[in-house]
Amino acid sequence: MKTINLSEQNTVVNHYLAEIRDKSYQRNRTLFRQNIRRIGEAMAYEISKTLEYRTKRVTTPLGTAEIPLMKDDLLLATVLRAGLPFHEGFLHVFDHADNAFVSAFRMYTNREHTEVGIHTEYMASPSVKGKTLIIVDPMLATGGSMVAAYEALLKTGRPARVHIACVIGTPEGVEMLQKNVAEDVTLWCAAIDPGMNEHKYIVPGFGDCGDLCYGEKL
Repeated sequence: MKTINLSEQNTVVNHYLAEIRDKSYQRNRTLFRQNIRRIGEAMAYEISKTLEYRTKRVTTPLGTAEIPLMKDDLLLATVLRAGLPFHEGFLHVFDHADNAFVSAFRMYTNREHTEVGIHTEYMASPSVKGKTLIIVDPMLATGGSMVAAYEALLKTGRPARVHIACVIGTPEGVEMLQKNVAEDVTLWCAAIDPGMNEHKYIVPGFGDCGDLCYGEKL
């Protein structure tokens, strides 16, 4: 698996990351969601450079122009609920893509909240057969929910290629993917943080993305 860490480059994505990490900035959910979307848009642009293109002749009012257009048949998949604004950013760029939604969430399996399991209960997706599948989820902590989503989506067919996109990942999450996804998968992260705390939250991270976007859950 190839891993691309965008924080290793000096780009505006680092500005968006700094804001969503700032606990005072997080008080405004609208601004927080906006920057999650912006990171999705920037990452989609980077992924677009790796896709296949074919030239099309377009007629303008004054003549014709030869323009390379995307050849890939795209399917954007997101993990509910935290992935929704991130997915929206991708959809702003890949506006003709098909879409899929997977409910894969972690549940603590002990009283101390130090061990987690993954529960998958819902999926709405067309077949991924022959498509370029892009799975987007802001947080790659243990990697369990991403692996669950990946495996669920691949039950609908064999994609031509797979990209996995996250805002923030961990070395543990990256290792989990390396062990459970195909070698030709590409992982994109806006940043990879040092690790997790005892409750499996990314540190320094920025907290619970779903709660920061939409409010706390039970």
